[in-house]
Amino acid sequence: MPEETKLAIIGSGAAAYTAAIYGARANLGPVVYGGTILGGQLLVTSDVENFPGFPEPILGPELMERMKKQVERLGVKIHQENVMDVDFSKRPFRLKLESGGALAARAVIVATGATAKWLDLESEKKLQGHGVSACATCDGFFFKGKEVVVVGGGDTAMEEALFLTKFASRVTVVHRRAELRASKIMQGRALKNPKVQFVWDSAVIDVLGDGSVSGVRLKNLKTGAQSDLPCQGLFVAIGHAPNTGFLRGQLKLDAKGYVETDGRTRTSVEGVFAAGDVMDPRYRQAVTAAGTGCMAAIEAERFLQAEE
Repeated sequence: MPEETKLAIIGSGAAAYTAAIYGARANLGPVVYGGTILGGQLLVTSDVENFPGFPEPILGPELMERMKKQVERLGVKIHQENVMDVDFSKRPFRLKLESGGALAARAVIVATGATAKWLDLESEKKLQGHGVSACATCDGFFFKGKEVVVVGGGDTAMEEALFLTKFASRVTVVHRRAELRASKIMQGRALKNPKVQFVWDSAVIDVLGDGSVSGVRLKNLKTGAQSDLPCQGLFVAIGHAPNTGFLRGQLKLDAKGYVETDGRTRTSVEGVFAAGDVMDPRYRQAVTAAGTGCMAAIEAERFLQAEE
């Protein structure tokens, strides 16, 4: 028989850690399965300056490490292991673990977040790790004095572009439209930065280079004209996909794969809750993820209390 717990939390970002904190304080004995890489999207974020309680900017990885230590201080066990499959058809719910083991839980909070999208080009896949990246914070240091391209037009793309100006000699943002989708403050920062330039109405259709990136091939989506832009790095920042593949057939998902909730983090299965980017395609902020993690834990506590 698998080990049984009152509350299982799947994930290790701001939502999961906050849920674990509230779950522990409610004496639910939560168990966290955070995946092989702990920390969520904040691991690939540089300066975080909009999380309450930090007068000075804090690095994303440092913020996540602090959250993790707070969770552990409350006695919560964090397993660095993936949940491969779930069975929400009956209770206790069953979680199949990557190690081959299983866990039974009376309530579950899904907080698995979202993963960066790629351009789906063969050349992109071939050169990943050799000049192609989706994480400026991780790889920006390697492009000192070099020219790089960022694909995208949202806040993530602007943040990547601005971070890369600390290292690169020039950052070219390639966007499919004639205007950015980013927030006004992020647009302003990028447009005013002398190191950042823009190529509008265009898409990257190929990554050039043999062994490492030497440029990108662009296509103007209005005229169809193609051109080559020399660069030594390509950073893809075109959005995210929710990490819900293991939930299909178990929970109701929207057209894009995000978990549907009722506004109170409750999913289509009673006793299963969702928090953070896995259910939030709109805001995708650390503070909103933490807020929904709190909500999910309180809802789980009330659910279990009512049942008892």
